Amino acid sequence: MSRISLALLFAPLTLLLLAGCQEKEEQAAPAIRPVLSQIVSLRRLPGASFAGTVQPKVQTIFGPRVTGLLVARDVDTGDTVSRGQLLAALDPTALELAVGSARADLANAEATLANAVSVEQRTRALFTAGTETQAAVESAEQTSAAAQASVVQSRAALSKAEEQLSYTQITAAFDGVVTQTGAEVGQVVAAGASVVTVARPDDRDAVIDVPDGSALLPVGTPFSVFLQINPAMGLNGKVREVAPAADPATRTRRVRIALENPPPSFRLGTTITASREEVAVEQIVLPATAVFSRDGKTYVWVVDEGDGTVKTREVVIGPQAGNVIIVVSGVEPGMRVVTAGAHSLEEGQKVKFEGEARS
Repeated sequence: MSRISLALLFAPLTLLLLAGCQEKEEQAAPAIRPVLSQIVSLRRLPGASFAGTVQPKVQTIFGPRVTGLLVARDVDTGDTVSRGQLLAALDPTALELAVGSARADLANAEATLANAVSVEQRTRALFTAGTETQAAVESAEQTSAAAQASVVQSRAALSKAEEQLSYTQITAAFDGVVTQTGAEVGQVVAAGASVVTVARPDDRDAVIDVPDGSALLPVGTPFSVFLQINPAMGLNGKVREVAPAADPATRTRRVRIALENPPPSFRLGTTITASREEVAVEQIVLPATAVFSRDGKTYVWVVDEGDGTVKTREVVIGPQAGNVIIVVSGVEPGMRVVTAGAHSLEEGQKVKFEGEARS
């Protein structure tokens, strides 16, 4: 066989061997993964703002102190009332009868007392004349004392019945505005039930619901309060009260801000925005997708721009607001951090980036 024939025979085999080696080399080369990243920088965070409403500082629920049928309600929501004004009334028939019975009992007790006193006086006179005994005098005195006690008891019963009758008249204890009604005419209401709620319009609060983690506001913390319908209308206020426990459904705490000399435009029920007056701070803020957890710790991927590899770096994070999260420590300004695909990278893996994500 000639040399040309041998060359032609081994040529395909050589090509196959070269192709196989090249394929192995290509499989062994690690893939460079494209990622989204950003340069860590400090961001100036605005003061926290919360939506809320203007509510009265003091509002009182007025209702009957006895059970009865509601026969009148003279006010509606939004009405202005003055101290002593009649708000509602119950059917007084049964209590009027009780007053009449108590008066009759008192009259009977007073007649009995008058008779007992007369008997006592006659008995004493007869005793002085020597025709009556000491025992008879003492018996007359006891009867008179019992009659006197019966009169005192009857007067107390009458006073109680008259007081019970007065409870059928529900009156305002101060000047204010009706903010709510709780019963209608013809309804039987129990003692202590809510019939009319009256608020003092002069003292007003801005009421907001603050997330539980951000509700550590000491009493006296200053806020700026603005009308949502007209942000140019604003005034100052200070935290007056913070709810001791968070709402189990929303995990927020109710905060009351005392308004300083609120103008008439801050009407009850008006929607407001309360902004905390604080010095703006600069903090590191990253997208929430840049952070991942492993073994109970929190990490980010930091890109080594020298060789293009990524390394995990443990961080301490703060509260999350929407799609961003505050990083308290662990990274420094100027570092490049992967912002997407953090869960699918490996330690030392090569990455490439065409630009940086802007926060």
